[in-house]
Amino acid sequence: MAEQTGGRARTGSGRSLPKSHRTRERILDAAARVLGSKGYAGTRLQDVAAEAGIQAPAIYYYFGSRDELIAEVMYVGAHRVRGHVADVLAGLPAETGAMDRILAAVEAHLRYELLISDYTTASVRNAGQVPDAVRERAVAEETAYSHMWRDLFEHAHADGELRADLDLNLTRFLILGAMNWAAEWWDPKHRTLDDLVASTQTLVLHGLGRH
Repeated sequence: MAEQTGGRARTGSGRSLPKSHRTRERILDAAARVLGSKGYAGTRLQDVAAEAGIQAPAIYYYFGSRDELIAEVMYVGAHRVRGHVADVLAGLPAETGAMDRILAAVEAHLRYELLISDYTTASVRNAGQVPDAVRERAVAEETAYSHMWRDLFEHAHADGELRADLDLNLTRFLILGAMNWAAEWWDPKHRTLDDLVASTQTLVLHGLGRH
């Protein structure tokens, strides 16, 4: 079940949020699904409205333009995958080794991108399609996320768990790029997500690790 926001729209006191807020979240959920499947050029507000079960003109009450809506989806996708992976890492036992932390991050990223979040799938698939202005907020999140991975690799290198001849920056970009590209080709009818996670972890462990 892909992550959505509208169905979980609750305040801290347990009360439902206002209808206008729930409608806005339903529009965002619908836009994430449409953007992820049809891409930036193919995303029409009419399709988003149909997916959300509202009239198309109602979208303009919440978002000033198609690009403003898409920009929000892109930002949410980048923000949430960063938060999810950070939460997974924070939940690991304190004695977890640096390489095991990288492997945990690999699994968290792939599962979130491909199974949990329509937003992150849409963000990853459209990163190279949308105009710079639409990506502006998402880019800041992507940069922070890249820095998180930089720290993971640097710690593993300092602990002697990575090959000494690796260029850490190139390695980071290659691994993140390969995982993001999986959104374009992975088909659960041919390979399970467990298979994909295990293969990626094996590639990282034996391609990057000292042993």
